[in-house]
Amino acid sequence: MKDKINQILENALNELESASTDPKAIDTVRVKYLGRKGELTSLFKQLGKLPPSDRPSVGKLLNEARDKLEEAIETAIKEAKQAVVKAVGKFDVTVPGRKPLVGRLHPITQTAREICRIFTQMGFEVVEGPEIELDYYNFEALNIPKDHPARDMQDTFYISEDVVLRTHTSPIQIRVMEKRKPPIQIIAPGKAYRCDSDMTHTPMFHQVEGLMVGKDVSFADLKGVLTIFVHQMFGAHVGVRFRPSFFPFTEPSAEVDIQCVICNGEGCRVCSHTGWLEILGSGMVDPAVFQMVGYDPEEVSGFAFGMGIERIAMLKWGIDDLRLFFENDLRFLDQFA
Repeated sequence: MKDKINQILENALNELESASTDPKAIDTVRVKYLGRKGELTSLFKQLGKLPPSDRPSVGKLLNEARDKLEEAIETAIKEAKQAVVKAVGKFDVTVPGRKPLVGRLHPITQTAREICRIFTQMGFEVVEGPEIELDYYNFEALNIPKDHPARDMQDTFYISEDVVLRTHTSPIQIRVMEKRKPPIQIIAPGKAYRCDSDMTHTPMFHQVEGLMVGKDVSFADLKGVLTIFVHQMFGAHVGVRFRPSFFPFTEPSAEVDIQCVICNGEGCRVCSHTGWLEILGSGMVDPAVFQMVGYDPEEVSGFAFGMGIERIAMLKWGIDDLRLFFENDLRFLDQFA
């Protein structure tokens, strides 16, 4: 046992000397020999197995070996610290440090937050819902039954016959109306999915849907809310117009156009020389939708709207290819600090 103690001590001191002034290497030696499962520590646990006559001498030798090793480790740590102080003296500490790289929000996230900020200032509440949705909420409850031709307008990812990846965030409006009574004033931002991919479409994209329901909510309220949004997002000088359109879940329905932000309405390639750009769809909630959630269309009215966040971001920053948002090219993303 005594020979074993001396051998372990010798090995530890040799390894400590090899560790030089490396703090990590010194700590590795400490753990190896003095840690809870260290080689020297384990010998203390074997004292009880020795004959009573040998225990005092072996115990004394173990204590001496431990004290000697602890002293050597403490000395090595001091020398390591002194070496660091000397090394610092070789550098000009007055030289300015390097600034760390700071992350930034993706332009889609920035746009989504700006949209939410504008509507929450007008009293809208932000709500969320599932991206994997039942066909009922995604289509049927929005007045789009299985044989409705409007389903052809949306190339849907089907998980099963009755389960889809939501094609818009409108299902959230249905889920909220099922659980709450009017008045309701919400926006629903989130991801949506469609089988489409080109310069202006991606299989996954982001939308914000809005809904206001209450007594005597009119088309004038819809126009007022959306006009305020456009002016807050693009500037008070930007013109707004409403064009008649069709959506299964609103009646009457309207597309909302803004004056082209590229040519200021004079006509260019981006706006097809019309001077106008479409940004969202809207309309008064169809009475059939109210009946699906148990509302009396004779007692309440409301409007809904929906917009693509990528579309808003492209117009806000003059981007002509939607795919740039998803390619993660730092040269592109660095422009949106």
